[in-house]
Amino acid sequence: MKILRSLATILALGTSTYAHAGNVLIVLSDSDRLDLKDGKVFKTGFYLNELMQPVKALLDAGHDITFATPKGMAPSVDRTSIDKMYFGGDEAAMNASEAQLSELGLMSSDKSPVISLARVEQIGYDHFDAVYVPGGHAPMQDLLVNPEVGKLLTYFHVNGKTTALACHGPIALLSTLPDAQEFVTKFETAGAAKAQTDWIYAGYKFTVFSNQEEEMAKGLLGGGEMKFYPQDALTQAGGQFSQADVAFPAHVVTDRELITGQNPASAPAVAQEMLSRLK
Repeated sequence: MKILRSLATILALGTSTYAHAGNVLIVLSDSDRLDLKDGKVFKTGFYLNELMQPVKALLDAGHDITFATPKGMAPSVDRTSIDKMYFGGDEAAMNASEAQLSELGLMSSDKSPVISLARVEQIGYDHFDAVYVPGGHAPMQDLLVNPEVGKLLTYFHVNGKTTALACHGPIALLSTLPDAQEFVTKFETAGAAKAQTDWIYAGYKFTVFSNQEEEMAKGLLGGGEMKFYPQDALTQAGGQFSQADVAFPAHVVTDRELITGQNPASAPAVAQEMLSRLK
């Protein structure tokens, strides 16, 4: 019943039933694919645990959640992420996340509560206390160059509002570049792009799914190859990259308003850092 009450709040965009609840915006990709090199395509979306572990933590703490994508389209889950290994081997936890996702109806073509970023702007960015962008490869298809994502994140940056991203989600930070499309296009075609020194996150410490992890996990792409790795692009843009000593354990970096998690295992720790700031 708690989930249903929270969902009703999301749909109504009304006042929380909790006296001190925060309003958290979760931004997902519209895309269900990632274009790879040589015309290949990888079917993807958000990672189940990277979305639902923070969602559960936020709802359990009494916070209100609004889900959005750039166009307001229902998002897709990366089917490869429906695996108990992303839940510490706990199949029951994985099944519970699937059930909660189904109850929220996010992926329903006609009943999804997801709204567009244009609608988010109409509501007012100041309505939200925090924003969270989970991973999966999908953000690398659209969020990294979307001007509405850039406008939203810039507002949160200027106003020091909690900004959290996990795994491949931090690639969305590139959307705030003065010309994100040009930067990304050059990086895709030449493997490098001129650093833009006026990037709002220049000098920020961050983490993201590392090059080492990309190499170890590239078998998931079915023989395809990504056009570039997010670690390289975000570092080239002016960020200061940090990673765990070995691949795949949880690693979270905080710098001013920014919270970034390196990989799927980092999602719960990202959620806890968000909760600590929403008190």
